[in-house]
Amino acid sequence: MRFRVRKTAHVFERLGLAMAGAACGLFVGAYVGSAIAPLTTQGFLLLMMGLGIVGFYLGIDTPQLPFDDAHSTIDAAELLSAAGTLCATLTALASVAVIVLRLEPHIGIAWLVLFGWIAGVAMQIVGGAKARMRK
Repeated sequence: MRFRVRKTAHVFERLGLAMAGAACGLFVGAYVGSAIAPLTTQGFLLLMMGLGIVGFYLGIDTPQLPFDDAHSTIDAAELLSAAGTLCATLTALASVAVIVLRLEPHIGIAWLVLFGWIAGVAMQIVGGAKARMRK
């Protein structure tokens, strides 16, 4: 019974992280889509949210290396996941700030946010997948 409760709690946690990723993706999509006209589509918003869902689901709370292996090497998957989470959440925070404060930054900032978001969630996805494929 205790094992089942822990598994359920873990699933709830992962679903919550996935929803946080979707929310971050929505903000990034809303800002970038409003700044770059060809990206003002529902499909673009859904793509940004989907990347957030997958990235935050896989990339946060990655399994760590076993204790014996932790002293000998750098855990590349954990480092990649952490850097991706930082990058993705920074771009989401910048997007929220632009939207809420009604700023009109240079178009280059929108491109930087877009590439930062894609790079961040890509690092999360790769890091999370790599950590889960270990033996």
